[in-house]
Amino acid sequence: MPTVLRIGAFRFYFYSHEPNEPPHVHVDRGEATIKVWLDAIKVAKSRGFRAHEINGILDMVAEHRSALTEAWHEHFG
Repeated sequence: MPTVLRIGAFRFYFYSHEPNEPPHVHVDRGEATIKVWLDAIKVAKSRGFRAHEINGILDMVAEHRSALTEAWHEHFG
């Protein structure tokens, strides 16, 4: 479960056992978690975040999309 980015209390990471899915990133803060597709910056699933928090997370993913996508391809080949 490599962590690829930290912003404040948010941890951005990949699960190593998901190589057959489209590029995406998981983001956690405490018990809350969200999975975001990187190609279209869309929520795949979320638990524990409120709508305004999700919008902020999507903004962070969009801002760092290139680096996150590059890290995805480096990790999964």
